[in-house]
Amino acid sequence: MLASIKAIRGMNDILPAQTPLWQFFEAQMKLVFDQYGYQEIRMPIAEKTDLFCRSIGEATDVVEKEMYTFADRNGDNMTLRPEGTASCVRAAQEHGLTYNQVQRLWYHGPMFRYERPQKGRQRQFHQFGAEVYGLDGPDVDAELIIMTARLWRQLGLQDAVTLQLNTLGSSAARAAYRTDLVTFLQVNMHLLDTDSQRRVSTNPLRVLDSKDSNTQALLDGAPDFYGYLDDESRVHFQRLRELLDAADISYEINPRLVRGLDYYCKTVFEWVTDKLGAQGTVCGGGRYDGMIEQLGGKSTPAVGWAMGVERMILLLQEMQQEPAGLGQQADVYLAHMGDAASLRTMQLAEQLRSDIAGLRLLWHCGGGSLKNQMKKADRCGAKLVLIMGEDELAQGQIQLRPLQGQGEQQSISLDQVSAHVAELI
Repeated sequence: MLASIKAIRGMNDILPAQTPLWQFFEAQMKLVFDQYGYQEIRMPIAEKTDLFCRSIGEATDVVEKEMYTFADRNGDNMTLRPEGTASCVRAAQEHGLTYNQVQRLWYHGPMFRYERPQKGRQRQFHQFGAEVYGLDGPDVDAELIIMTARLWRQLGLQDAVTLQLNTLGSSAARAAYRTDLVTFLQVNMHLLDTDSQRRVSTNPLRVLDSKDSNTQALLDGAPDFYGYLDDESRVHFQRLRELLDAADISYEINPRLVRGLDYYCKTVFEWVTDKLGAQGTVCGGGRYDGMIEQLGGKSTPAVGWAMGVERMILLLQEMQQEPAGLGQQADVYLAHMGDAASLRTMQLAEQLRSDIAGLRLLWHCGGGSLKNQMKKADRCGAKLVLIMGEDELAQGQIQLRPLQGQGEQQSISLDQVSAHVAELI
């Protein structure tokens, strides 16, 4: 007997019992994007490897250790996208969307990183992202954050997440700070955790984001980045805070928030939760004004965020914010007894779907007793069951039985069935 084939570790199936919550969340995301005038863009899953090396940074964990990279049949290096921002920038630039224009874009889909699978962290995971090109002021930074705050309210999660905020300043300010930070870290190298020791020579700002408690205690004596901040970034950050205050958005200033990718500048932020254990970041982003030029385009301001869908689904479940009725397969179940009734109810099913917009109707297939059909109607969550046997067919009628306390079973004529069903569902 042949061995069964299973899914790749960390690349999970999303089963029918799970997809209704995913669909609900996706619908809420699309509603928010529509409310703010953002347009959808769809990018390919695979890109040239150089796109991510040049944009994310070759010294980042993503590029060094996590990308799924392979040579295609022509020998070209390809990578399954590990995040969406670089792909979105490439697409917008390639098709002329960033040339003297303002673009508000959103996307969603699977991303791929080779990591140790755990709760809320998979090798194939899904993200929603929002990106804005052509606006350099703090007002659009604020809009992107306010948009996410609206989503939390719509999902009932406003008390489960906290906004953390920081500024990374200009490239010149970061370079000056980086020099002094490296000097400090090298003197104290023996006190750093292993990952931080490695990052001192590759990506020292990431040491600030270390989760090691001893390293964090050591960093209390590190140079203060705000002392290196340029005036333009300082004014930008202050105005952003004023806008968030005016929108009644609470936040915490986290001077060690740097994000994991090299392209960020000025504003960076994360929405975090303490409800999911170690995987506390559910949404994060910031400014990346240099990326479009770095990828060969004209200098263009840019800002955006990305949100992990798996973690959002876990958070909705943890906070018991799953809407009632999720997983209900049908509004109406159409049962029948006998070959002639089967033919007539098949026609009736199509008529009802045409007459009642959005009606979810299951027409019984597979035969069986009426008792068995009623059990199936109940299991699928239907509000009504329509029943036709030989007698009903001969009389031009059908039995309508409410399944959720909406009255008594009644016989109705076939020419009135659409009106009765529409009234009851």
